[in-house]
Amino acid sequence: MNYAEKADRIFSRMVELRRAFHRHPELAFEEEHTAELIIKELERLGLSYSYAGKGSAVVGRLRDGRMKTVALRAEMDALPGAENTDLPFASTVAGKMHACGHDAHMAMVLGAGALLAESPPEGNVLLVFQPAEERGGGARVVLESGVLDNVAAIFGGHVTHHYRVGEIMVADGVITAQSDRFTIRVQGRGGHGARPHEATDAVVIAGMLITAIQTLVSREINPIYPSVVTIGRVEAGSAPNVIAEHAVLEGSIRTTLPEVRTHLHKGLARIADAFAELHNSRIDVDIDAGYPPVVNTKRETEICYRAAREVIGDQGLMHMDHPSMGSEDFSYYLEAMPGCYVRFGARAHEHEYIPLHSPEFDVDEAVMKVGAVYFDTLARHALRVYRGSSG
Repeated sequence: MNYAEKADRIFSRMVELRRAFHRHPELAFEEEHTAELIIKELERLGLSYSYAGKGSAVVGRLRDGRMKTVALRAEMDALPGAENTDLPFASTVAGKMHACGHDAHMAMVLGAGALLAESPPEGNVLLVFQPAEERGGGARVVLESGVLDNVAAIFGGHVTHHYRVGEIMVADGVITAQSDRFTIRVQGRGGHGARPHEATDAVVIAGMLITAIQTLVSREINPIYPSVVTIGRVEAGSAPNVIAEHAVLEGSIRTTLPEVRTHLHKGLARIADAFAELHNSRIDVDIDAGYPPVVNTKRETEICYRAAREVIGDQGLMHMDHPSMGSEDFSYYLEAMPGCYVRFGARAHEHEYIPLHSPEFDVDEAVMKVGAVYFDTLARHALRVYRGSSG
């Protein structure tokens, strides 16, 4: 039986669930209605669950014995932004939308839960629906709750238009980048626009900083080492004829190697200090550590590879030449336990590429057939592997 035949029994329900999630998006740590929908579906499937309330994860359970346990993870949160898809089930909440496919992820894992419940494997499976992946690191909330303390491994995935429906990318090692955010505050001296010699222009300093910071990657980092520094937000000034006293720059640093990350952090501080001295101003740099890299473990990657090949065949297996410079809080799980994170092709063959987080992002819902059967097959493969080993 191929994946389409197996998933046909549950596809209409997955579509219904996905569209319900899509209509009612909720931001990080606000996923109360979303949790209610998930709980109702778990109850319909006859599965036990735990939920500590708003801001926590919903965790469904298959079996509750002393055998090995694997976890399948999906995210509940949406993104801020106005949807521009014209879908009949588009967001009904102004300024919020599922622009990252988490609605499809939840439906996939619930679909896998339905398949697993039909014929329970020998072992325990947790269906983890976590809050706040986009912002806030909800994976840490799940880990701190202790619900994953006895889990042998955790598995997850993400839809993407980089691949077409029927394709799954499986790769070992580093999958995503370390993400850090920084804020640079420039303190100059305000003045009248007609008398610049009496002031220290924070806007001019900020503009020069933006240009200089780009040289950190282009002229100080080996081109074979992936790294990105982006200034994403600039704020300064109060009126056209007033020289700005303050300026704020906010940005992100993305790296895959610790030594490159350290160099960029130090370089940012060095440039700021140099410009402060040059312009007789004060410049402060604050760097907040973001999500660590996602690093798939070898044995779990092999399990995922076997499951994907069984579901879609060799022709659908995709390989990754370079890590994504995006970030994912699945990394916190993989710092605590083995696991693997894959990507599901979600673009119909005739459709154009649309990036994640775009107000126009949507998925070909057929990807949910692939994802549900993959997670079902994966859980069964993993439990057989762990039963046969002492690890």
